[in-house]
Amino acid sequence: MTSKNSERQDGLRRVVITGAGTINALGHDVPTTMEAFRQGRCGIGPLEFRDVDRLSIQIGAQVHPWKAEDYFNRQQILLYDKFTQFALLAAKQAVAQAGLDFQGALGLRSGVVLGTAGGGLNTWDENYRTVYEEGKNRVHPFVVPKLMNNAAASHVSMEFGLRGPAFTVATACASSNHAMGLAFQMVRSGGAQVMLTGGSEAMLCFGGVKAWEGLRVMSKDACRPFSANRNGMVQGEGAGVFVFEDYEHAHARGADILAEVVGFAMSSDAQDIVMPSAQGAERAITAALHDAGLNPEDVGYINAHGTGTAANDKTECAAVAHAFGHHADRLMISSTKAMHGHIIGGTGAVELLACIMALRDGVIAPTIGYQEADPECGLDVVPNEAREARVDAVLSNAFAFGGLNAVIALRRI
Repeated sequence: MTSKNSERQDGLRRVVITGAGTINALGHDVPTTMEAFRQGRCGIGPLEFRDVDRLSIQIGAQVHPWKAEDYFNRQQILLYDKFTQFALLAAKQAVAQAGLDFQGALGLRSGVVLGTAGGGLNTWDENYRTVYEEGKNRVHPFVVPKLMNNAAASHVSMEFGLRGPAFTVATACASSNHAMGLAFQMVRSGGAQVMLTGGSEAMLCFGGVKAWEGLRVMSKDACRPFSANRNGMVQGEGAGVFVFEDYEHAHARGADILAEVVGFAMSSDAQDIVMPSAQGAERAITAALHDAGLNPEDVGYINAHGTGTAANDKTECAAVAHAFGHHADRLMISSTKAMHGHIIGGTGAVELLACIMALRDGVIAPTIGYQEADPECGLDVVPNEAREARVDAVLSNAFAFGGLNAVIALRRI
């Protein structure tokens, strides 16, 4: 491991997190969300939107209460799909915590990269109804800029005057981890001084859930990661955004550092569009450890992808067991999706909060809903109750449809 008190010897910059923001089914900010993690509170409940009675799946982790009018004016709402609204709110929280002002030179050296899978799916859904169901021949002129996947990143860049790299990553359920990993690499290489990064998703509408029903991977009652009686995933919505900053810049201005980002790796299974591969996941985990300069025994906690599907959970456990060897039995690994739902392209960003909480507060978020031991998921999954434990390094896993894997490593500072 690289010394905390020295510069990296390979010429690369150290990268730290100085701000965090979120809105999700557990809370409208980071403190509320972390308290829900500590309590093991479940944000999953009955879905509330138009035509929900036509769906087979009627549960999800929705953001409640939610009124766009409480946060944005009429003109902004015409421009911002729900996923953009979530991203902007989370970004504002993160920047406020970081205490940064991007006017002048810093704005030229700062950017934003966000993840999403569905982008403006609510806008698609609303306007398909307008044209096909209501028979109207015109839609609003802002439909395209409202639904495009880069809308959230673009509006965040405009909100703060970020004139460096600005783009969107769409890799299904790994979108946020890929986005944060790329942001980390840009700051580490000197391509940017500050990056806002994370992800957002708002797929909980009739069309969004109806499409996912067709995959037959959704639970009708609850999300139970790693439990032998698990029967599928539950969708959520929301956003998580972070400030990734050059360590020297953060240190010079006296910033409160939440954690250090020390490694990132990605891999492709190149095997199947929906079935995960333990070998592909293991390669991403092992490469992330190598990139971070960590030994397996340095890691105390993993925030798992842990969707609650039969295939994903046992595959991930096999990957972790192979990657960590004998140390796997001493690892804590939990999935917070049973609390905030699977936020698809935004899920890795919300889950990174559990990693920060583990490092900063010494609290490990639990895997709630766990009922029956599964011999194919034999790791310490921190069942049902949060645990106090000091950990110095953590991983966050994301394994997506398409066989796309992205793993981030953080360290306590």
